[in-house]
Amino acid sequence: MRLEWLGGDSTDGQSPTLYRSDRETYVVQGWSTERPDTIEIPHRLIRHLQPGTCLGALLHDTGHGTFTVTGKTVTDAEALEQIRLPGHESAVEVEIGTERRRDATPRVR
Repeated sequence: MRLEWLGGDSTDGQSPTLYRSDRETYVVQGWSTERPDTIEIPHRLIRHLQPGTCLGALLHDTGHGTFTVTGKTVTDAEALEQIRLPGHESAVEVEIGTERRRDATPRVR
């Protein structure tokens, strides 16, 4: 799986980062939790989403400036080589959702 770097929340290239994969999904790198399919990311990481899209997963607000995100644990060797995860981090793959705003004009089909 090839990844396109979209942005991160670190000065050293590690830590929470957002990628778009060649499988038309988002790959999200964040801090590991007790669950291998769930990571924790800072709120501000989502500013790197591509316009009109969202993470196709439920975000759970921790109440201290972070969300937890659950997705498919990244095990692809090519992707992991690009990410170079430190020991306290994991990465999950989630669908790319379409942003739907309540104040948007409805589309006519």
